[in-house]
Amino acid sequence: MKTEINQSNYEKMKNSMAEVFLQYDQDNMIRKFQLEHDERYLYIRCLERPYRVSRETGQIDWSEDGFQTVNRAGYNETMTIYDVLCSSKDNCHLAGKWVSLDSLFSVMGGSLKQENSLLQHSARIFEGKTEALSLACEKLGGKKQNKGDAAYELPLFPFLPIMLCFWDSDEEFPASLQILPDQNVLDYMHYETLMFAVFHLIDRLKALI
Repeated sequence: MKTEINQSNYEKMKNSMAEVFLQYDQDNMIRKFQLEHDERYLYIRCLERPYRVSRETGQIDWSEDGFQTVNRAGYNETMTIYDVLCSSKDNCHLAGKWVSLDSLFSVMGGSLKQENSLLQHSARIFEGKTEALSLACEKLGGKKQNKGDAAYELPLFPFLPIMLCFWDSDEEFPASLQILPDQNVLDYMHYETLMFAVFHLIDRLKALI
């Protein structure tokens, strides 16, 4: 019963945000991010997966076969896409500098307890699977970086990369995982939304390993 209630709440939030999306200037979204579009949909890629946003209802779907088969987008990617399209600053641009999640959350006064728990748990899942993690990152369009045992710059969106760095366990230290966004990531989304994006990234990687 608890799962059903939570799922219902997630669907209500997605539907609420779809209504919010419809109140924003879609032409501005298209210009800002150079989105492909037609009369019915805006198209956007997230971690190399194509999504489309209905210009009439706001519903977000994804597909991997040119939308011959359509899947309803999950909560985390839905909330991330809505926030970027609706709430990003008009002059948003990359700083070209990676920063830790800790630095962003300390500035904003947030709590990292849940997020650190997620990264620690994910690091344990990836332990001993460096090669599989690397292959998964490459399937998501990742560009290999010279850091840790597996490090990749990933296209969260074509215009907004994110860095993943993984160190496998050894005799002295447990496995460790870092997610590094661009310093200006909060020009693109609210800092709460950044964690939806991180959860979505981790879920995609787990599914591929």
